[in-house]
Amino acid sequence: MKRIYLDHAATSPMHPEVMREILPYMSTAFGNPSSIHSFGRESRHAVDESRSILAASIGAKPREIIFTSGGTESVNLAVIGVALANEQKGKHIITTKIEHHAVLHSCLYLEKSGFNVTYLPVNEEGNISIDDLKKALTNETILVSIMYGNNEVGTIQPIEEIAELLKDHPAYFHTDAVQAYGMEKIDVQQLGIDFMSATAHKINGPKGVGFLYAREGKRINPLIFGGGQELKRRAGTENVAGIVGLGVAAKMALSSRKQRSEQYLSFKEEMLSIFREHDLEFNVNGSLEGLPHVLNIYFKGAHVESLLTNMDLAGIAVSSGSACTAGSIQPSHVLVAMHGEDAMRSMSSIRFSFGRENTLEDVRIAANETANIVTRLAAEKLRK
Repeated sequence: MKRIYLDHAATSPMHPEVMREILPYMSTAFGNPSSIHSFGRESRHAVDESRSILAASIGAKPREIIFTSGGTESVNLAVIGVALANEQKGKHIITTKIEHHAVLHSCLYLEKSGFNVTYLPVNEEGNISIDDLKKALTNETILVSIMYGNNEVGTIQPIEEIAELLKDHPAYFHTDAVQAYGMEKIDVQQLGIDFMSATAHKINGPKGVGFLYAREGKRINPLIFGGGQELKRRAGTENVAGIVGLGVAAKMALSSRKQRSEQYLSFKEEMLSIFREHDLEFNVNGSLEGLPHVLNIYFKGAHVESLLTNMDLAGIAVSSGSACTAGSIQPSHVLVAMHGEDAMRSMSSIRFSFGRENTLEDVRIAANETANIVTRLAAEKLRK
């Protein structure tokens, strides 16, 4: 049985070229980048080169890139670090109800520490209202954190409009771009972003490494203390191999971005076409114009646990939403925010997410198998 992996929004396999490039930094080029001898200088050069690659990829300066252990730390550093550094200006934060838990749990921590947080609602496609954001802004607002593209349904928020609204407001603008980086063209200067989180393992890089873009001159407190690494913004000896891998993965992702986007959109069309051929009763959660690699489908009357179990037995790896809540029997907070707590969608939807090693044949096999499973489970339900 061929196994088909369609859960790239959870993580992606490391590209062979990335593995080749990082291998020397786990063997011969092992120096500490803070050391002044040749071993250290070799590692420092590799770190600096990757920093420059990542900065160029989003229109930033190299000194504005802070290396972290991944998306979650990048988000924590942005949300909590900015809040603590600027609390003398105000203690109000604005975010949305559909953020990744890295943002939501950071905000919960801040609420327990005396901050006030406004959670913006979204419509049935997962979009916020600019008017809602405008009404939520106060003189006390110091940070607005709104994700670029949603990890469960793929909805892309109006980032440029948000930044335009904040242009004349002192609040900083952070966006969680973990799912969007490498898939969408992002220029932080053009878009007006102050802080942006990204990670390597969503773009065929290694796990355990990411970065935070922090606009020069914007105040942020470190959350990890020790040495003076990352311009004293994030202590700890750099993960040189991971950083090199992140740089290589970023170059590859950006060079193939347009081609992959077109390919993934064709995958979506093929999958939906096959579902229609099988006369399935389904709806797309979010918009087909969102992130090209994410497709979230509501199969009316199905139950997500039965679907996932049967698809796994058939060799097809998909998910019900964020990998960080895998195993939870709670409904997706994203779908609840979009459709309400009583909506069946939150317990009858699965997410397909595509990657560079997928083929059209993989998608056809997965779509037909999914249709067969949904049909069989519906028939079994009727017999009970």
